[in-house]
Amino acid sequence: MIERAAILHDIGKIGIDLNLLHKEGKLSPEEIHDLQQHPVIGMRILEPIDFLQDVRICIGQHHERYDGRGYPNRIPAGELLLESRILAIADAFDAMTSDRPYRKALPVEAAAKELIDHAGAQFDPELVPHFIELIESGTFGFSCDKSDMEETPMRERRKVVPLSDYGIRIG
Repeated sequence: MIERAAILHDIGKIGIDLNLLHKEGKLSPEEIHDLQQHPVIGMRILEPIDFLQDVRICIGQHHERYDGRGYPNRIPAGELLLESRILAIADAFDAMTSDRPYRKALPVEAAAKELIDHAGAQFDPELVPHFIELIESGTFGFSCDKSDMEETPMRERRKVVPLSDYGIRIG
Protein backbone atom coordinates (compact mmCIF):
# COMPACT_ATOMS: atom_id res chain seq x y z
CA MET A 1 0.00 0.00 0.00
CA ILE A 2 2.79 2.44 0.86
CA GLU A 3 4.46 1.89 -2.49
CA ARG A 4 1.24 2.54 -4.40
CA ALA A 5 0.45 5.57 -2.24
CA ALA A 6 3.98 6.93 -2.73
CA ILE A 7 3.61 6.66 -6.48
CA LEU A 8 0.15 8.27 -6.51
CA HIS A 9 0.32 10.64 -3.53
CA ASP A 10 0.40 13.85 -5.58
CA ILE A 11 -2.07 12.76 -8.27
CA GLY A 12 -4.37 15.54 -7.04
CA LYS A 13 -1.92 18.11 -8.35
CA ILE A 14 -3.34 17.49 -11.82
CA GLY A 15 -6.28 19.54 -10.55
CA ILE A 16 -4.07 22.49 -9.55
CA ASP A 17 -3.26 25.35 -11.95
CA LEU A 18 0.19 24.78 -13.51
CA ASN A 19 1.12 28.43 -12.99
CA LEU A 20 0.62 27.94 -9.29
CA LEU A 21 2.62 24.69 -9.22
CA HIS A 22 5.57 26.42 -10.93
CA LYS A 23 5.38 29.78 -9.21
CA GLU A 24 8.77 31.03 -8.07
CA GLY A 25 7.69 33.83 -5.75
CA LYS A 26 5.93 33.89 -2.42
CA LEU A 27 2.47 32.34 -2.38
CA SER A 28 -0.57 34.26 -1.20
CA PRO A 29 -2.79 32.72 1.51
CA GLU A 30 -5.35 31.88 -1.20
CA GLU A 31 -2.69 30.15 -3.33
CA ILE A 32 -1.51 28.14 -0.32
CA HIS A 33 -5.09 27.08 0.34
CA ASP A 34 -5.50 26.05 -3.31
CA LEU A 35 -2.31 23.94 -3.20
CA GLN A 36 -3.42 22.33 0.03
CA GLN A 37 -6.44 20.90 -1.77
CA HIS A 38 -4.36 18.40 -3.76
CA PRO A 39 -4.85 15.54 -1.25
CA VAL A 40 -8.64 16.01 -1.45
CA ILE A 41 -8.52 16.18 -5.24
CA GLY A 42 -6.41 13.02 -5.27
CA MET A 43 -8.95 11.21 -3.11
CA ARG A 44 -11.75 12.25 -5.48
CA ILE A 45 -9.79 11.01 -8.50
CA LEU A 46 -9.25 7.59 -6.90
CA GLU A 47 -12.75 7.28 -5.40
CA PRO A 48 -14.22 5.09 -8.17
CA ILE A 49 -11.28 2.64 -8.11
CA ASP A 50 -12.24 -0.02 -5.56
CA PHE A 51 -8.85 -1.71 -5.17
CA LEU A 52 -7.17 1.64 -4.32
CA GLN A 53 -9.41 2.61 -1.38
CA ASP A 54 -6.64 2.02 1.19
CA VAL A 55 -4.26 4.08 -0.97
CA ARG A 56 -6.92 6.78 -1.31
CA ILE A 57 -7.08 7.28 2.47
CA CYS A 58 -3.28 7.35 2.74
CA ILE A 59 -3.10 9.99 -0.01
CA GLY A 60 -5.71 12.06 1.76
CA GLN A 61 -3.64 12.04 4.94
CA HIS A 62 -0.09 12.46 3.64
CA HIS A 63 0.08 16.17 4.60
CA GLU A 64 -1.53 15.75 7.99
CA ARG A 65 0.81 16.34 10.91
CA TYR A 66 1.53 14.28 13.99
CA ASP A 67 0.43 17.21 16.16
CA GLY A 68 -2.91 17.52 14.32
CA ARG A 69 -2.08 20.83 12.62
CA GLY A 70 -1.70 19.48 9.08
CA TYR A 71 -3.96 19.70 6.08
CA PRO A 72 -6.50 19.26 4.69
CA ASN A 73 -8.41 18.00 7.77
CA ARG A 74 -6.18 18.61 10.83
CA ILE A 75 -6.32 14.93 11.80
CA PRO A 76 -4.47 14.11 15.04
CA ALA A 77 -1.81 11.38 15.16
CA GLY A 78 -4.06 8.84 16.85
CA GLU A 79 -6.40 8.86 13.86
CA LEU A 80 -3.75 8.77 11.12
CA LEU A 81 -2.85 5.61 9.26
CA LEU A 82 0.64 4.33 10.00
CA GLU A 83 1.23 4.31 6.24
CA SER A 84 0.28 8.00 6.03
CA ARG A 85 2.74 8.86 8.79
CA ILE A 86 5.48 6.97 6.94
CA LEU A 87 4.60 8.62 3.63
CA ALA A 88 4.65 12.07 5.26
CA ILE A 89 8.28 11.56 6.30
CA ALA A 90 9.38 10.18 2.94
CA ASP A 91 7.52 12.89 1.00
CA ALA A 92 8.98 15.69 3.12
CA PHE A 93 12.49 14.28 2.74
CA ASP A 94 12.05 13.99 -1.02
CA ALA A 95 10.66 17.53 -1.23
CA MET A 96 13.56 18.94 0.78
CA THR A 97 16.21 17.12 -1.26
CA SER A 98 14.71 18.08 -4.63
CA ASP A 99 15.08 21.36 -6.50
CA ARG A 100 11.93 23.47 -6.46
CA PRO A 101 11.06 26.56 -8.55
CA TYR A 102 11.47 28.71 -5.44
CA ARG A 103 14.65 27.11 -4.00
CA LYS A 104 17.50 24.68 -4.56
CA ALA A 105 17.51 21.24 -2.96
CA LEU A 106 18.82 20.98 0.59
CA PRO A 107 21.77 18.72 1.30
CA VAL A 108 20.73 15.31 2.63
CA GLU A 109 22.21 16.09 6.03
CA ALA A 110 20.14 19.30 6.35
CA ALA A 111 16.95 17.50 5.29
CA ALA A 112 17.55 14.72 7.79
CA LYS A 113 18.14 17.30 10.51
CA GLU A 114 14.80 18.94 9.64
CA LEU A 115 13.06 15.59 10.10
CA ILE A 116 14.73 15.15 13.48
CA ASP A 117 13.98 18.71 14.56
CA HIS A 118 10.28 18.32 13.71
CA ALA A 119 9.78 14.82 15.13
CA GLY A 120 6.87 14.95 17.54
CA ALA A 121 5.29 17.97 15.86
CA GLN A 122 5.12 17.46 12.11
CA PHE A 123 6.42 13.88 12.02
CA ASP A 124 5.85 10.75 14.07
CA PRO A 125 8.68 10.68 16.65
CA GLU A 126 8.74 6.88 16.64
CA LEU A 127 9.20 6.68 12.86
CA VAL A 128 11.79 9.42 12.23
CA PRO A 129 14.64 7.47 13.90
CA HIS A 130 13.91 4.47 11.67
CA PHE A 131 14.01 6.68 8.58
CA ILE A 132 17.32 8.19 9.76
CA GLU A 133 18.67 4.64 10.23
CA LEU A 134 17.79 3.95 6.60
CA ILE A 135 19.70 7.07 5.54
CA GLU A 136 22.67 6.02 7.68
CA SER A 137 22.62 2.53 6.15
CA GLY A 138 22.86 3.84 2.59
CA THR A 139 19.54 2.19 1.67
CA PHE A 140 18.53 5.26 -0.35
CA GLY A 141 21.82 5.46 -2.19
CA PHE A 142 23.29 8.28 -0.11
CA SER A 143 26.83 7.70 1.06
CA CYS A 144 27.53 8.00 4.76
CA ASP A 145 30.85 8.12 6.54
CA LYS A 146 30.23 5.87 9.52
CA SER A 147 33.85 5.78 10.71
CA ASP A 148 33.08 7.93 13.73
CA MET A 149 29.48 6.83 14.35
CA GLU A 150 28.46 6.38 17.95
CA GLU A 151 28.20 2.79 19.15
CA THR A 152 24.64 3.39 20.36
CA PRO A 153 22.01 2.37 17.80
CA MET A 154 19.79 5.18 16.52
CA ARG A 155 16.68 3.84 18.26
CA GLU A 156 18.41 4.23 21.65
CA ARG A 157 19.59 7.79 21.04
CA ARG A 158 17.71 10.97 21.86
CA LYS A 159 15.16 11.70 19.17
CA VAL A 160 15.67 15.42 18.53
CA VAL A 161 19.33 16.39 18.28
CA PRO A 162 21.58 17.75 15.53
CA LEU A 163 22.78 15.15 13.01
CA SER A 164 26.37 15.88 13.93
CA ASP A 165 25.57 14.49 17.38
CA TYR A 166 24.84 11.19 15.62
CA GLY A 167 28.18 11.29 13.84
CA ILE A 168 26.41 11.32 10.47
CA ARG A 169 28.32 12.68 7.52
CA ILE A 170 26.31 12.42 4.34
CA GLY A 171 27.61 13.42 0.98
